[in-house]
Parts: sequence; structure tokens; C-alpha cells
Amino acid sequence: AMHYAADSSLAFDSVEKIMRDVNSGWLLRYLHSNGASFFFVAVYIHIFRGLYYGSYKAPRELLWILGCIIYLLMMATGFMGYVLPWGQM
Repeated sequence: AMHYAADSSLAFDSVEKIMRDVNSGWLLRYLHSNGASFFFVAVYIHIFRGLYYGSYKAPRELLWILGCIIYLLMMATGFMGYVLPWGQM
């Protein structure tokens, strides 16, 4: 956040600067990217486990619906993070 410029014309340049000029900036960016991808894999495993064990059935319907809402919010957050540098990656 200290080196990122939240301006549409400067977003890509600030990410590029972080990767090149900040100490271990490239490592931080790739850890963040791979960590986010791993988080999605873990969530998908969790969803399939819930489907396999029938966690969507009574008495846990509300819990399943809340989980689906959280999943949709996570997808929206992931999309916003992907669009942040305006696709210039």
C-alpha cells in the first residue's frame, strides 16, 4: 500500500515499480498471487466436501446459503483484485 498508486493511469506502473525497485517486491507479488490461487483451491475442496457429505441438507440449509453468499463475495473480491492493474499484467 505504501508503493501502490490507486489511479487508473498509474496502476500498472506502480505494480511494475514494486516488482523491480522494492526489495523482494517480486517475491511479495508472486506469493500474493499464488496464495490467492491456493485459497480458491481450498475453498473449492471445501465446497465439494460439503456436497459429498450433504451439508446443504437440514438442519444446515441456512449455513449452506451463507457459505454460498460468502463464496460469491469472495469471487467479487477476486475479480476486483484481478482488474486492479487494468489487465496490463
